[in-house]
Amino acid sequence: MIVDCYTCIWDTHAQIGRHGPGGASAGPRRRHVGATPPAHAAKADHFAASEPVRAAIVVGFKSRHLNADLPNQLISDYVRSHADRMIGFAGIDPVDPARAIDDLAFAQDELRLVGVSLSPAAQNFHPCHTNAKTCYEAANARGMPILFHTGLCDTPQCVLPYAQPALLDEVAREFPNLKLVIAHLGWPWVNETIVLLGKHANVFADISRLLHQPWQAYQALLTAYQYGVMDRLLFASGFPYARAKHCIEALYDINHLTSGTSLPAIPREQLRGIVERDALELLGLRLPGGGEGPTQAAAIEDDDAEA
Repeated sequence: MIVDCYTCIWDTHAQIGRHGPGGASAGPRRRHVGATPPAHAAKADHFAASEPVRAAIVVGFKSRHLNADLPNQLISDYVRSHADRMIGFAGIDPVDPARAIDDLAFAQDELRLVGVSLSPAAQNFHPCHTNAKTCYEAANARGMPILFHTGLCDTPQCVLPYAQPALLDEVAREFPNLKLVIAHLGWPWVNETIVLLGKHANVFADISRLLHQPWQAYQALLTAYQYGVMDRLLFASGFPYARAKHCIEALYDINHLTSGTSLPAIPREQLRGIVERDALELLGLRLPGGGEGPTQAAAIEDDDAEA
């Protein structure tokens, strides 16, 4: 079952403030392909882009530090309208713990959102701050996995040291049953992330926003393979910055970098494992709707192999 573990929608730039989910900035110094956030990430475009996958996780975003509020109601309305395909994660700002707990409870009980989306760098909090741990404890009690936006934070107002994945080691030790997902494989702190994956049973990482940098992606995935943690990697496109179909193609194409060289290739079955991994089961989640949705991974893989 193909699950896109990191996608976003928004109506206006104002909703994502001075920082887009995943570290996007409109600043002129950005060099990553597709890094400038679109004016809007339309629901219709999102649904069309999700065609190759069985399910997509849509993440919210809230930051008082950056004056951003991508409404959880917006996420809820969208995923409820496609309950057989979409799952929502609530954007929660843990700086004010009492309000965060109320927001988290409302998100799950009323909006039917099933996970939590946090960005320490964009929300200006240390991941091990007491206020944040109050939020983790509540999420843990409710069985809500937490996705941490890490790395990719060059917006001036973001607090870069708080984006380091190694800071989540204490969180994983204190809350061993809490499911944690490190976005973007923690890039540029990929090695730290890979060590965390090997150390903690309930820490995972998605590969969103990584595949548009083929050489960096190859090195990261090779390291994960050699370290023995490929089974902890989750497929994600990072929509609207990329689409699932293109990311699947790029992932299967990654070994083309080694053609004519002595560089080691990553076994194809390991790459396919990332694409077809049932991330929902790993995170303790399920789709409200039943049945089998569209899945085009095999067709995409076959097309790539023929090329």
